[in-house]
Amino acid sequence: MHDDELSVSVETVRALVEAQFPRWRGLPVARVASQGTVNAIFRVGDGLTARFPLQPRPVEAARQWLEGEADAARELLGRTRFPTPEPVAIGEPGAGYPLPWSVQTWIPGVVASDADPGESVGFAHDLAEFISAVRAIDTRGRIFGGQGRGGELPAHDPWMRTCFERSEVLLDVPRLRRAWAVLRQLPRSGYPDTMNHGDLICGNVLVAGSRLAGVLDVGGLGVADRSLDLTGAWHLLEPGPRQALRDRLGCDDIEWERGRAWAFVQAMGLVWYYERSNPAMSWMGRRTLARTMADPSPA
Repeated sequence: MHDDELSVSVETVRALVEAQFPRWRGLPVARVASQGTVNAIFRVGDGLTARFPLQPRPVEAARQWLEGEADAARELLGRTRFPTPEPVAIGEPGAGYPLPWSVQTWIPGVVASDADPGESVGFAHDLAEFISAVRAIDTRGRIFGGQGRGGELPAHDPWMRTCFERSEVLLDVPRLRRAWAVLRQLPRSGYPDTMNHGDLICGNVLVAGSRLAGVLDVGGLGVADRSLDLTGAWHLLEPGPRQALRDRLGCDDIEWERGRAWAFVQAMGLVWYYERSNPAMSWMGRRTLARTMADPSPA
């Protein structure tokens, strides 16, 4: 999926686990099929997941990143009624793999990309409950860090120009440019920033019986525009349940439209970047864009 992507095999994972964590020696190791773009994921026994960063970076920077993810996971753990991974350990480079890696608890369920909950009002209510519980976590004086989505919409203009240029043969770019010209001007809602999961896409949400069963990839938990987690409304839901989520959260027009804008920003990048390397992720971007552009359309 990336030009400089690292390769991780089951044999490598087994060797690392056996060398560094003897208490898990002999547990079966299996690759987890995933649309994820950041980590290769392996199940270790029945209760653990090993995650291996796919893109090279300096070892200490990688370790700091994994430790930050673990801190975020601990902060979220038990703050909602929905299961989230618990950090267990951080492994060291070895067996031909050049970076630190992490171990978390396994959360059962089926990812929303495989068990589409889009028509479930019950799921929408669950998702609203999760978002509300995350927002209620104390920011402890922290502010948005200035990286990625969740700050000011116009700060993403350079990225959006790249996306439009790369999408000329894939999408109706003139219409999407007009939409962005409207969305980027949306002001802050007047509410203070809150805690957000930050990436409520299909591959990070677990479903059981058309209800929310758990939430994955929680290492991005942090302070941002309170509308950021509303991206899940467009990534995950069809119109009726989407309205149910909005009603449950009590979103005003500006907050809701900014949620649509953040979903638009994310989806624009998914379509072209993963067109060949991860078609399922690219398709998800297309579906999210279609949802954000449905009536009433911003363009």
